[in-house]
Amino acid sequence: MVANASTKLAPTSLEDLKSLLIDDNKVKVAGFDVDGVLRGKFMSKEKFLSAASSDGFGFCSIIFGWDLHDAVYSKELLISNAANGYRDLIATIDLSTYRRIPWENDVPFFLVSFLDPETKSPVSVCPRSVLKKVTGRAEQSGWQCLAGVEFEYFQFKETPHSLAEKKFRDLQPLTPGMHGYSLLRTQLNNDYFHDIFNEADKFEVHLEGHHTETGPGVFETALAYTTALRIADNALLFKYLVKSLGMKYGITPSFMAKPWGNLPGCSGHIHVSLRDGDGNNVFAVKSEELRGGREQAAYDELKYISQTAEYFLAGVLNGLPDVMPTLVPTINGYKRLVGGEAFWAPNAVTYGYDSRAASVRVISPPSVPPAATRFEIRVTGADVNPFFALSAIFGLGIRGIEKKLALPMAPMSHFSLEDKRTGKITMLPQSLEAATEKMLRPGSIAREIFGDDFVDHFGGTREHEIRLWNEAVTNWEVERYLELA
Repeated sequence: MVANASTKLAPTSLEDLKSLLIDDNKVKVAGFDVDGVLRGKFMSKEKFLSAASSDGFGFCSIIFGWDLHDAVYSKELLISNAANGYRDLIATIDLSTYRRIPWENDVPFFLVSFLDPETKSPVSVCPRSVLKKVTGRAEQSGWQCLAGVEFEYFQFKETPHSLAEKKFRDLQPLTPGMHGYSLLRTQLNNDYFHDIFNEADKFEVHLEGHHTETGPGVFETALAYTTALRIADNALLFKYLVKSLGMKYGITPSFMAKPWGNLPGCSGHIHVSLRDGDGNNVFAVKSEELRGGREQAAYDELKYISQTAEYFLAGVLNGLPDVMPTLVPTINGYKRLVGGEAFWAPNAVTYGYDSRAASVRVISPPSVPPAATRFEIRVTGADVNPFFALSAIFGLGIRGIEKKLALPMAPMSHFSLEDKRTGKITMLPQSLEAATEKMLRPGSIAREIFGDDFVDHFGGTREHEIRLWNEAVTNWEVERYLELA
């Protein structure tokens, strides 16, 4: 069942808001930066109500001028820089996101989006605004964008202090061994395991599934299917929730895509579909086509998805290499994809019916009811910023529908792994550097989907990551070259 985009008790007027906060003296507010990090603060109730009754309140633009470790970007970028004095942006409060934080004495909490202080238009790389722009395009065609997100994440019996003291080495996993779907391993940390599910429900970040995954101390959690904006909010709020609860139990959960070279990485799979104004799944075939399938399907594996879905799929596949930094945004994320066949982490432009080896898994009848027809994007890791990834996926898919694009290749059942090596199948960029160069080039499909301002700024932030990586000397290099080179 698809939830409403607003939270259950979200106020619809200023009077409703005042009533909800009548017994409170402070409110927590936060927004997302380009890495998906939640940046926020407490405000007095009086200050908050004043901001809620106007355009918003001032919020330092530096959150778009530094990286996830608060280091200013290597080169000046558009939004926040020395030339404009790292000026304030306007943080506009989204009342529809109202919830209370159960592990912080039920303090009221709201999300914000960021506006340019002069034009009052959305900031070009504000994650929530970027996704709203793409979903707005879908709404013009009478469609609603729906999505679900699944996260895998390692967990360690460590604290921020112990991580620093150990210099992130010799970390103790929450549990030993490889125990996917284990009913025993969860009992070793029973309170923590149950708290994640229960506190998420109170926090209105609703979950569909929660279990152990293969790997030492690994959990997997599937978030309930809902509207694209709500699931992106929920996905990053879920990370906030798990990390907050982890502190309570002396546990550090990690959504890093590939913490260990010899173990599976952490996926962040994304499921997508479109719904029309009558509540019907746009990707589903008509009822009369369920017996034998759609006659015009390009391949038998697609005969139980609609023609619109086929165009959407073609659009995603056509543009996938050009938007990779929005799907895999970190240096480490590409380690998960290199040699990805070993751990079902796809590294090529591929699709297939119910295939976990493909970049896009087609999920349709007969394995699910028509209403559950959807695509699963399996390229993304747990370090993904879901706002940008969903914007890319829906932007590409809608482009495919509008242009009635043809599929660029056959499904996976029609080729072998050798076809990747011979060039018959297009490989995805194998590093953040290669991916960023492809995204930034003139005429890239990413520029068509996102616009130049977004691509230039976000691309600049990725170039910063690349520069830091290129300047770093790793333990592997020292161990390999110090003595014998």
